[in-house]
Amino acid sequence: QVQLVESGGGLVQAGGSLILSCAASGRTFSSYVLAWVRQAPGKERELVATISYRGGRTYYADSVKGRFTISRDNAKNTVYLQMNSLKPEDTAVYYCAANPLLGVVASQYDYWGQGTQVTVSS
Repeated sequence: QVQLVESGGGLVQAGGSLILSCAASGRTFSSYVLAWVRQAPGKERELVATISYRGGRTYYADSVKGRFTISRDNAKNTVYLQMNSLKPEDTAVYYCAANPLLGVVASQYDYWGQGTQVTVSS
């Protein structure tokens, strides 16, 4: 089992940048595929990015490709989401999620953080 705690959200102007962090507890961090998922008000959860166990493979939703970068540091039990060129439509609660196997949709992830709010003003 793994516990996840996100940090780094906030208010930023369009075109700006933020970096989200997610710290995990447990000794088997490298045994989990990690993901960032977001949910905007009134919308379904969107799988934004995933990263494989050692970071060799990543996936990005088309909506963030070229602007967001997911990375992980297994020595620090932490996963990051660097967000550049932010747009108002990126406004959402961002969740860190983990699963022993790769999931292609948000519902396939078993472990979730509490979420961090990202608000992008126009």
